[in-house]
Amino acid sequence: MNTASTSAPYTAPAAASAPPAPWRTLAPALGARLLALAAGLVLPLLLLGLWQYAVERHWLAEQILPPPALVRDSLVELWQNGDLTSNLAISLKRLGWSLLFGGGGGLLLGMAMGISPAARAYLYPSFQLAAQFPVIGWVPLLIIFAGIGEALKVSAIAIAVVVPVAVNTYQGIRNIPRALLEVAAVYRFSLAQTIRRLVLPAAAGGIFSGLRQGVMQGWLALVFVELLASSEGIGYLMVWGRQLLQLDIVVVGMLAVGTVGIVLDRLLAWGEARLQGWQRRAY
Repeated sequence: MNTASTSAPYTAPAAASAPPAPWRTLAPALGARLLALAAGLVLPLLLLGLWQYAVERHWLAEQILPPPALVRDSLVELWQNGDLTSNLAISLKRLGWSLLFGGGGGLLLGMAMGISPAARAYLYPSFQLAAQFPVIGWVPLLIIFAGIGEALKVSAIAIAVVVPVAVNTYQGIRNIPRALLEVAAVYRFSLAQTIRRLVLPAAAGGIFSGLRQGVMQGWLALVFVELLASSEGIGYLMVWGRQLLQLDIVVVGMLAVGTVGIVLDRLLAWGEARLQGWQRRAY
């Protein structure tokens, strides 16, 4: 007797899905960035429009509220004749020296208070008291000891840098897990080995955060000190414009201060992101 044989139907193998095109993965992130950029430009554009409208309606005299076109022309002129770039270079040089002294001093102070209980007992109360004084409170004392020259400016800016660097370094070291310190003690690390192999990798985030805050505080203090007593620098350029009743120069100085501040902050944010990757690899 013949029996009908049944066989399962043939099924073709599923084709492998093609990997998504690179633009498909980059497009959402790029769109989000562009949207955030557009949202951030709304308020400045509105203020610029209000500024132009106020000038056209003569709400204030031109000597008090210069037109945007005049500010633009002054910016181009100051850039071309070198007044803006030379004064910016002088201010950045002052900031660099202040970061060297203030940042280095704050790092050593924060590490000493974080590592040594004796240093913390002797230094931390006095440091807390001194940290409450703003930079302007130190200026009269600094004038007596440092005069009104370059030493005054660098010293005042360095004081503004010391506090955030020292505080964040101290907190970063204090947040190191005790188990790691016990491991260092078991292996009998020297002080230099403990700092290099444990403290710096573990507290790198706090240290760099303090450095970032110190740079911004130092930049703000620099502008203030130059407004107060200086014959060169971006702050002096603004004072010079005010004395000449050329507020367009003052506005150019304000724009330069804000732009440099944003650039410094973005550079430090990029460095902080790179540092976090190094910190993960260090463990």
